[in-house]
Amino acid sequence: MKAIRRFTVRPVLPDPLRPLSDLARNLRWSWHAETRELFQAVDPEGWRAAGGDPVRLLGSVSAARLAELARDRRFLRRLAAAADDLDDYLRGRRWYQSQNSDLPAAVAYFSPEFGVTAALPQYSGGLGILAGDHLKAASDLGVPLIGVGLLYRHGYFRQSLSRDGWQQEHYPLLDPNEMPVSLLRQPGGTPVRVSLALPAGRCLHAHVWVAQVGRVPLLMLDSDVEENGPSERDVTDRLYGGGSEHRLLQEMLLGIGGVRAVRAYCALTGHPDPEVFHTNEGHAGFLGLERIWELSEEGVEFDAALEAVRAGTVFTTHTPVPAGIDRFDRELVARHFGDGAELPGVDVERVLQLGMETYPGGEPNLFNMAVMGLRLAQRANGVSTLHGAVSREMFAGLWPGFDPDEVPITSITNGVHAPTWVAPEVFRLGARKIGAQRAEDALTVGGSQRWDALGEIADAEIWDLRRELRDQLVTEVRTRLRASWRQRGAGSAELGWIDGVLDPDILTIGFARRVPSYKRLTLMLRDRDRLMELLLHPERPVQIVVAGKAHPADDGGKRLVRELVRFADDPRVRHRIVFLPDYGMGMAQKLYPGCDVWLNNPLRPLEACGTSGMKAALNGCLNLSVLDGWWDEWYEPDFGWAIPTADGPTTDEDRRDDLEAAALYELIEQRVAPRFYDRGANGLPERWIEMVRRTLANLGPKVLAGRMVREYVERLYTPAALAHRSLDTGAARELADWKARVRAAWPRVAVDHVEVDEANGTAELGATLALRVRVALGDLRPEDVEVQAVAGRVDTDDRLRDAQTVPLKPAGGPDQQGRWVYEGPLTLDRTGPFGYTVRILPTHRLLAAGADLGLVALPTEATGEGAGVLMR
Repeated sequence: MKAIRRFTVRPVLPDPLRPLSDLARNLRWSWHAETRELFQAVDPEGWRAAGGDPVRLLGSVSAARLAELARDRRFLRRLAAAADDLDDYLRGRRWYQSQNSDLPAAVAYFSPEFGVTAALPQYSGGLGILAGDHLKAASDLGVPLIGVGLLYRHGYFRQSLSRDGWQQEHYPLLDPNEMPVSLLRQPGGTPVRVSLALPAGRCLHAHVWVAQVGRVPLLMLDSDVEENGPSERDVTDRLYGGGSEHRLLQEMLLGIGGVRAVRAYCALTGHPDPEVFHTNEGHAGFLGLERIWELSEEGVEFDAALEAVRAGTVFTTHTPVPAGIDRFDRELVARHFGDGAELPGVDVERVLQLGMETYPGGEPNLFNMAVMGLRLAQRANGVSTLHGAVSREMFAGLWPGFDPDEVPITSITNGVHAPTWVAPEVFRLGARKIGAQRAEDALTVGGSQRWDALGEIADAEIWDLRRELRDQLVTEVRTRLRASWRQRGAGSAELGWIDGVLDPDILTIGFARRVPSYKRLTLMLRDRDRLMELLLHPERPVQIVVAGKAHPADDGGKRLVRELVRFADDPRVRHRIVFLPDYGMGMAQKLYPGCDVWLNNPLRPLEACGTSGMKAALNGCLNLSVLDGWWDEWYEPDFGWAIPTADGPTTDEDRRDDLEAAALYELIEQRVAPRFYDRGANGLPERWIEMVRRTLANLGPKVLAGRMVREYVERLYTPAALAHRSLDTGAARELADWKARVRAAWPRVAVDHVEVDEANGTAELGATLALRVRVALGDLRPEDVEVQAVAGRVDTDDRLRDAQTVPLKPAGGPDQQGRWVYEGPLTLDRTGPFGYTVRILPTHRLLAAGADLGLVALPTEATGEGAGVLMR
């Protein structure tokens, strides 16, 4: 018989053990080794059975064991020390509290997924893990952040394999009462409820669950509430599931409902209201509309409200391909807004204008969430230097007339939360050299350019550590592989070979990630005979551990998984290459430290950042990767190897894969494996160990999430907070009115004539040209614009490269035709092909960038030969 209702009966902790509940409910335990060790001591076998989840552990401990612990003075001392340490962590001054007073009072950080711990499975891949690491690093630094997401009752899918290697998906029901979250309640105990209006008089209601991530609250909205109809209850059923309307409702709940949840949380707890709203990818973009609606309820006009909202909004894009962005049919979006639906009183056409692809190459009937995110945010960024450049190219249509490098999208390279991903054994080795507190500070706050103390660690210690971690991985792989084969239908008599899978003394390569086609899971299989030779080499063998999930709707990705699994099933090589299903945080925390080399071979430049190699590097694993994402930015031969890219304009996809796979085999055979197996007189691979040391010392400080969050605070959050404060209602109206006036007048703004006086110099290095430009400003005044000379090298198509701008100054008043003359010097500061042009941009003290309006006036063919002069 099946139960008609399920619930969890919680134990009543004896008074001396009450602090265990607080420790279990704060997810700091997920990255704090001493707290995890304390819970393991409660019941070692129960800890393993609970998968390292303190909440599940406490739900299963017997009353007799709890009574025994309540009398155990040694355990109680450990418990008191852990509770005091947590209290100090939550209340003490940290990095943020030592900075200047311009910092935002609070930041709201929205993401569709958060990977904080395996005990809270609300993530699918890199975006969610990055978001979880962002929250943890913000907590470590003391940044007053509020995370906002959805609580998916089925999370993302669990993966298993059929007998023939086809991916199977399972969606276990997640009970919030069995997870480390608590329901946000009113003072009287009633759950806080957030509601959205839907067409035809329906409503979407949601409760708010709170996960405490160190100092940072994570609010998760849950639509599985009794007041909803069946379809509304299922809105938060699973991550990235359902059709277009389902996804639209998820994103409305995340953005609009998320802002309402933040307001309720701050009102109930006294947490400062956010001055900055950060949307991690476009899924939460509707948060800007909700904030516009809030201001409209206070009597602020739409355009002024838009400017006020933009000033305090940060948008981060994570995709380098248009196909990775959510886009909705125009009519579907229109149906869900305006009178009779959500945000009544806000003109539906204004809502649509924010997201429509009204630019060359766009689809005019599609509502693009990333486009809305960019239009609603005054500051935007990509997640690596290369990805920033790709994003500026991809979204350049929103700023017509500007070169891609002037598109106002900057970049902050992702980082990873070291205390989460560094193996305890690696941490302890560092702590022995510099002390536990200094080691913890180095991994959390960061700030050092190098970790020079690692130079004092003996080669033998590093090598013994690497061997120990490899041995742990072998044990983990065999356990998981045996469980996987049992799920595939194998009996015990068939699985004796698993005891010989992998060898802790063999060079181990790891590859684990999502399985979209561009990540090329099966590139290693391009020449199977060549791969077999590498795996079975008599003197320098290689072993490979592979893991990854294909999206449930991606049959192409599933075919790649099956292809890899079938190769790994071959009895000739199955002891040297394995595929582990159900890749997640728990597996990853064993996989990264245990591998010697981390492989990444995406199609460049389709990897926005790719943080798995960072986590591996922090454990002394060397990277072998295509120069994409973060590796393109920080690669040095001291740290690993770069796979050459065959991306010529005439190279088709098959040919490219052949060339890059051949380069991969060549690198492993000729450079990677020989270095690993090249042993000195002391039996140690000294050159390999030196690469491990340099990876840790030089690369380690760069890849930290602490470094990343500090950059967000300094480069984006603080400027956004200052802009938010400067745009009170009056200033916002002023800026909106000014923009409207400029847009109306801009068709009559023109560069009328350009002339240059070369009498005082020639085209030689150091010479100065005197520019004189006549411009028409229509109804605008000189204070509304900036006239610039733009100069630099020119390519063979006379395009300016590495250009610099020089502002020109007005010379007197307008002439009889209302034209203005601007003058200024232009210094020839470089040799070779050189050129310049002039342009007019709008300017206002409250603009974040000259390209903000997407308006620019450039010379035309009729302006005169002085315009865009080239000197060779």
